[in-house]
Amino acid sequence: MAIVVDLDVQLAKRNMSVGEFAAAVGITPANIAVLKNGRAKAVRFTTLDAICRILDCQPGDVLRWIPDDQDDAGDGDYGSGAASRERSGAGLAG
Repeated sequence: MAIVVDLDVQLAKRNMSVGEFAAAVGITPANIAVLKNGRAKAVRFTTLDAICRILDCQPGDVLRWIPDDQDDAGDGDYGSGAASRERSGAGLAG
């Protein structure tokens, strides 16, 4: 699963620099770069709200989902924890 942040498109439409945008949103230009480069692990709703308010847009104008390639679908890497054990059948009472 890949979530893509399309800030570049929205900033270009508004002729707004990263510095201006960062100051208006209230986060650092470095954190804007993290969002733009796809390295963010999460975005607070308060930050998303500020982004949408400044850009006068909807969250879907800034974020989009791209499905994984079919080649990656069979990896079976579900991580750890209870959910993983449930998928594998381990740890179930029976």
